Amino acid sequence: MALIRLGFGRQHLCLLRRRSLLLSKLIAVVFAVLLFCEFLIYYLVILRCDWPEVKTPAHNSGQETLKAMFLADTHLLGEIRGHWLDKLRREWQMERAFQTALWLLQPEVVFILGDIFDEGKWSSPQAWADDVERFQKIFRHPHHVLLKVVAGNHDIGFHYQMSTYKIKRFEKVFNPERLFSWKGINFVMVNSVALEGDGCNLCSEAEAEIIEISHKLNCSRELLWWLRPRLVLSGHTHSACEVLHGAGTMEISVPSFSWRNRNNPSFIMGMLTPTEYALAKCYLPYENTVLATYCVAVGFLAVLMLAHFKLLASPLLFGWNLLRKLKTT
Repeated sequence: MALIRLGFGRQHLCLLRRRSLLLSKLIAVVFAVLLFCEFLIYYLVILRCDWPEVKTPAHNSGQETLKAMFLADTHLLGEIRGHWLDKLRREWQMERAFQTALWLLQPEVVFILGDIFDEGKWSSPQAWADDVERFQKIFRHPHHVLLKVVAGNHDIGFHYQMSTYKIKRFEKVFNPERLFSWKGINFVMVNSVALEGDGCNLCSEAEAEIIEISHKLNCSRELLWWLRPRLVLSGHTHSACEVLHGAGTMEISVPSFSWRNRNNPSFIMGMLTPTEYALAKCYLPYENTVLATYCVAVGFLAVLMLAHFKLLASPLLFGWNLLRKLKTT
């Protein structure tokens, strides 16, 4: 009787060990997949991005080089059209991508060129405050890194929707400077939504600000009579495209930083000097890659559990016997 009890005890102990071993394997696989898909993949992809080189090295020309990141169209979802699960997923992706890029690339200034929010033109005061709080969490940055933000049509509305209240609400949070200089490079921040040219009050104010900036730059002999930028960067199109304007001025549309758009999310890296610039595109992880990794992991877990319970061999054996019978007939 004692031997029987001892045998049952050993079988029970072996069963517990097998179950604990299976559980350990499952936890290890799940943890490894989550670690890869939600953390490591951002480092592996962004690590391949390199800062471009200007034609004349800065140390040869005696000029300082400025490292700048340009991104646009983050489209943080609001309370009207944003499902909580979609918001959670998209904002986590943007936060991990942005924080990883800051740590790996070490930019000195980051520009976000419009459409920070998806529903800023509709947001109530409380919804606006909630969206701003989430933005500040996602795009937090060290004190030595400047963050410059430009308003887009989704932030203040199109020309026929924008109002003084919406513009002031945006400027109260982001305090945009129309003109600032760093390392001998002048940056002009323009509210392009107000450049309709139809003489409306807000448009007239925006045009007056540009004229005032042009006079300041004229006095410093940086420009002649009107703004003659060397490079124009804009958002809104959700893809990187180039347009050559008169006098050889290049306009580049900065791609979308959000996974909600069809194009692969990315941003622009720029090496700037007072006389030259060089730009390069840095891609973020494809969402399909992450989804495929999760699907493969689920399949692997299913095979692991079938093998543990010794159910994997029987379907294979059944299929083999069935194939043999079909061949004989």
